[in-house]
Amino acid sequence: MKQKKRVLQEGVLYGLMALSLVVVLGVLVFILGYILVSASGYMNLALLSPANPRGIVPMLVTTLYVVLLSLVMALPIALLTALLLNEYTGNSGLVRALRLAIETLAGIPSILYGLFGLLLFCRFLQFGQSILAGACTLSIMILPVIIRTTEESLKTIPESFREASLALGATQFQTIRYIVLPAALPGIGTAVILAIGRVVGESAPVLLTVGITRNLPSSVFDSGRTLTIHLYYLTKEAINPEDFGIAFATATVLIILVVLINTATKLVSRYLNRQRSI
Repeated sequence: MKQKKRVLQEGVLYGLMALSLVVVLGVLVFILGYILVSASGYMNLALLSPANPRGIVPMLVTTLYVVLLSLVMALPIALLTALLLNEYTGNSGLVRALRLAIETLAGIPSILYGLFGLLLFCRFLQFGQSILAGACTLSIMILPVIIRTTEESLKTIPESFREASLALGATQFQTIRYIVLPAALPGIGTAVILAIGRVVGESAPVLLTVGITRNLPSSVFDSGRTLTIHLYYLTKEAINPEDFGIAFATATVLIILVVLINTATKLVSRYLNRQRSI
């Protein structure tokens, strides 16, 4: 009797999980399908032509600048912080307070990051509204995401790996360099993907720190307009169906850009894992 009850419970739970998966996939397919159908007829090479005044090349370049520069600044700091918290410190009150501070930073509304970046980077440090100011602001914003995801990835590595390495005479730094970090690469790749998604999707901090200039930036000290901000202004100023069509086409390009960056991150992580196993 108990066996039948347990089998029934497992079947119900499995059915609920399968139903949840179908609902999530259905919503995703519906959103992507709606965007793609709405963008049909407006997705063409003219949209990516630098000579087209309504093209999105300047916004695409600005977005790539912001994403890459944010990751370059945030990733090393986040990795070192996660390693310090997980590998070199215990569970003291100071460490718990630091973890609480990191989790609090993750929950702060993005508009507050934008105001902070506007005051510190744009005005106090006199960067002005520029790609550099926006990247500095966004790098602070994604630090908690990368730190927490990387730390959780480090926690999944068996303690026996570290003990075996130390028993063979390796130092703690060598253990981290050759054992811990390579094993944590998939988790670090996930952290990078989550960070990229947040950088690309933000609008308030970017609007306050990067600006709305549509010109093609020549350096990180120039102002610009990301694809997200461009989408906002396209829909805000749309007065005919063609404007909405271009907005959906821009959204399609943004989705493709995120997929390509995430795929590249996964491929790099897989390549490093393969090199480690050789």
